[in-house]
Amino acid sequence: MHILDNLSKRGLVNQVTDEEGLRKHLSENQVTLYCGFDPTADSLHIGHLLPILMLKRFQKAGHRPIALVGGGTGMIGDPSGRSTERQLNSEETVKGFSKKIENQMAGILNFDEGENAAVARNNHEWLSEMTIIDFLRDTGKHFGVNYMLAKDAVESRIEAGISYTEFSYMILQSLDFQKLYEKENCTLQLGGSDQWGNITAGLELLRRSAAGEQEVEAYGMTMPLITKADGSKFGKTAGGAIWLDPEKTSPYEFYQFWVNVDDRDVIKFLHFFTFLDFDEIEELEREVQERPEQRTAHKRLAEEMTRIVHDETALEQAQRITEALFSGDIKSLNAGEIEQGFKGVPGYTVEEDGKRLVELLVEAGISSSKRQAREDISNGAIYINGERNQEVGHELGEADKIEGKYTIIRRGKKKYFFIEYK
Repeated sequence: MHILDNLSKRGLVNQVTDEEGLRKHLSENQVTLYCGFDPTADSLHIGHLLPILMLKRFQKAGHRPIALVGGGTGMIGDPSGRSTERQLNSEETVKGFSKKIENQMAGILNFDEGENAAVARNNHEWLSEMTIIDFLRDTGKHFGVNYMLAKDAVESRIEAGISYTEFSYMILQSLDFQKLYEKENCTLQLGGSDQWGNITAGLELLRRSAAGEQEVEAYGMTMPLITKADGSKFGKTAGGAIWLDPEKTSPYEFYQFWVNVDDRDVIKFLHFFTFLDFDEIEELEREVQERPEQRTAHKRLAEEMTRIVHDETALEQAQRITEALFSGDIKSLNAGEIEQGFKGVPGYTVEEDGKRLVELLVEAGISSSKRQAREDISNGAIYINGERNQEVGHELGEADKIEGKYTIIRRGKKKYFFIEYK
C-alpha cells in the first residue's frame, strides 16, 4: 500500500499542496522530509507524538526523516494557535531544552543505521549566523506584507496585537525549508493543521529564491488537529500535560493515560498513534463493541504507546504496577514502582521507628482521632501494604516497610496514603 493511502486510511492526512505530485515523488524517490519542534519546554508531550510518529511512518516506508529542533525559532515564538505573545526564554535555556528534545526523538526514531537513518538538525545553526542585513535583503524581500497578513496565524492576532518578533516567525520558519532543501535535498515538510500557513510560505520562498534558475519540486502536508470525543484538549488531564520525559510523567502514569481514553476515541487513537495493521484494529473495534468491559483495545493502545515512547522494561513495570494496585498485592512492588504508582497520593514522613499504628493514623491525617483510629483498625478498614491489619496495638516495623523506605496504608476501599521513612 502506498504510504499516502495508508495515512489517508488512518485519517492522518489533512492538507497536501499537490497530492498527485507528492504521490509520484514518493513512489520514484527516497524522499527526505522534515518536521520542526520548537523547544518551549524541557520535554515534549503527547501533543507532539503525532508528527514524530508521522516521521517514523515515512521512515518505515523507506524515506529519510529529519527531526528539526527549533533552537533559533524557539527563541522567537510561533504565534500560530495563540492569542497572546509567548514568554521569551534565554539562549542557554533554549539550548538545554533543545538537547533534551533531540534525545527524546532519538528514542523513537531510528537515528543509528541504514541509508534512511533519521537525522537531527537545529535551525540555530543557520539563523544565528545570519545578519539583519542578510535577513532583510536575501529573505525578507520575497515576502509581501499583504501576503503575510492574510495568513491565519497573523490575521487572528492583528486585532489583539502582534509584535514584529512574532510577525517575523513565518519568514524564519520558511528559511528552515530553504536551508534543508539546499543542504539535505529535503523536499517535504510535515506539520500540524495550524502550520499550513508557515508551510506554504516556505514553499513560496523556495520558488521565489530559485528565481527561475531551477525547477523546484517540494511539497507540504499537514495532519489533522486531534480532538477528543468529550471536546476537551488532547493530551491534557486534570494533572496537566502528559510528558514524554519519564521524570515528569512516569511510565505508569503514561500507560494509565492511554488505558483510560474514552471508548469513543480508542479506535481513532489506534489508527493515529500505533503501527498495528488494519485487520488487528478492526478486530479490536469489534472487541470494543461486543465486550467493552474487557477494555482490550485500550490495553493494546497503552501497551503500544508505552513501548514506543519508553521501552519494554518500562511497559512491564507499568503493567506490574497496574496489576498490583488492582489486586491489592502492594508488597509485590519495589520502591521505584511504589513511587510511580502512588505519585500524588497524600503522604507523611515518619522520622522514628516503632511508631504505633494508632498514632500514625492520627498524625498522618488518615483517621480524625485516636478513638476513630482504633475503630478503623478493629473494624477492618485499615490495610498495610495491601493486607488488612486489625491489631489495635500494632507497632510498625521493618516487616511493614517496602525496601526499608515506604509503607502504603489504605483506609476503606480507595483512600491510599504514602508513608515515607527518614
